Amino acid sequence: MPLPVLLVVGGDQDALQDVGAQLARRYGRDYRIERASDPEQALAALAELADACDELALVLAATSLMDSTGEGLLERARQLHPHAKRGLMVARGALADQPTAKTIVDAIAMGRIDYYVQMPAEASDETFHHTISTFLLEWATELHKVPHTVRIVGEEWTGRAYEMRETFERCAVPHDFCLADSDEGRKLLAQAGLDVKLPVMLLPDGRALSDPSNAEIAEAAGAPAGFDESDFDVVIVGAGPAGLSAAVYGASEGLRTLVVDEGGIGGQARSSSLIRNYLGFPRGVSGHRLAVQAYEQASVFGASFVFLHRATALSRSGEQLTLSLTEDRRVNAAVVILATGASYRRLGVPALEALTGAGVFYGGPAAEAHALSGADVFVAGGGNSAGQAVLYLARYARSVTLIVRGPSLEAGMSHYLVQEIRATPSIDVRTSTTVVGGGGDGHLRELVLRDAAAGDEEAIAADALFVLIGARPHTDWLPHYIARDRYGFLYTGGDVPSDDGWPLERSPSSLETSMPGVLAAGDVRHGSVKRVASAVGEGSIAVQLVHNLLVSEQSAERRTR
Repeated sequence: MPLPVLLVVGGDQDALQDVGAQLARRYGRDYRIERASDPEQALAALAELADACDELALVLAATSLMDSTGEGLLERARQLHPHAKRGLMVARGALADQPTAKTIVDAIAMGRIDYYVQMPAEASDETFHHTISTFLLEWATELHKVPHTVRIVGEEWTGRAYEMRETFERCAVPHDFCLADSDEGRKLLAQAGLDVKLPVMLLPDGRALSDPSNAEIAEAAGAPAGFDESDFDVVIVGAGPAGLSAAVYGASEGLRTLVVDEGGIGGQARSSSLIRNYLGFPRGVSGHRLAVQAYEQASVFGASFVFLHRATALSRSGEQLTLSLTEDRRVNAAVVILATGASYRRLGVPALEALTGAGVFYGGPAAEAHALSGADVFVAGGGNSAGQAVLYLARYARSVTLIVRGPSLEAGMSHYLVQEIRATPSIDVRTSTTVVGGGGDGHLRELVLRDAAAGDEEAIAADALFVLIGARPHTDWLPHYIARDRYGFLYTGGDVPSDDGWPLERSPSSLETSMPGVLAAGDVRHGSVKRVASAVGEGSIAVQLVHNLLVSEQSAERRTR
């Protein structure tokens, strides 16, 4: 098999040769190092690699290429080699120059590059190689080029075999897959023995499971044996950022901690190709990577995880809470933390979904707005979050267009926001309109809008689209007496309605729902900020409240003796 390629483009010829030589010394055994002196030569190289089906792992472009020609090169790299990482080579001290720094930050914010790397000072420049290694690790992880622990053999790529692969992907279990009629597949089936029913799952301990059940897959993904026969201090429902944070803090502080999730780890954050404004990650971190690292951290501290089991009911008997799960299982806990999150509505336009992070963004524009000076920006949505987004974007962009499905702004937006929007000259509002298409060459270039009344469609140039079209919390399974707002988000603390029959003399704690001992953290909570960092913060706060509740219960128990 040909080696994957590292492509270095442009810059001073001496510097180009030096970077290529350093890459060759460190990575030459596992990667092929290619050099291109200008964008035209690089574009030809990208096309040749694509035609030959060779893998491009990383393209490094000189800062001097960050004009329209260079941006076209990087966008073409994204289009031809969507998994390849794109880095910008900058001179040492370049970030002290404000125009250069702005160019770099804007390129990162708009998804034109993944990160920058400083030109190496010498052959042993470990800072340079740390950045390169991080690029390559992320590339390898996305393509499953990491050591596997579970092997799956299936008759075809679809069906149950696909479900199994998706499960292990969501649960951060390294795995690989091969077809039964391949050489490797026949070899593995011979190891598994005769009369096996496909798909087959082969485990590190040598066991082979034929067409395994969800319970068997959950066990292979790390579920503790007999978890439904144990009592826990805290059971966390949901393994998104809030749930993972609660698991880390709970387990690290000695609490018997169990996390239950129907799918796997990461929640909505898992769909973020790069979270660029998370504290402590200057080059950004993918939602997948953040979730995997948090999962490993919680596991090291002793938290247990059960996947492929959906929570179906929650009840109380005395001081004990019981969580019912699929597979007819139940777990008991002193405290339950609901971190089930919310599902954010997607546009469902494949061409635009492919450009997520490259001009198409789900959620608010806090991290990207500064990069949109002079740009034509669109926001889809008719609620307060969409109204706040267009007003914020209007500070930076040349024009902002709000696309509203309904016939008027007043139907879903506060009056003060409607007034501000109409008083801002750079904001245009298009009601009874939906986004039905669009695309671009590696980056968003146009949208297709449909007028609901006339049925006409119009293609219009666009530099960015922010989608804020609603969210649905995962609270339908909870008992009806847990108070929630009209959208289903859970009231907590001071927001718990006083007329909902709170049964205790004390008031609910800050993250406690109207059911004593049941906390809510993250996006599922009414009034939450809908940010990864805030969800992580609420998860840690919830654990402190767990301690308080456990102490309160112990004190009450002593008083009754």
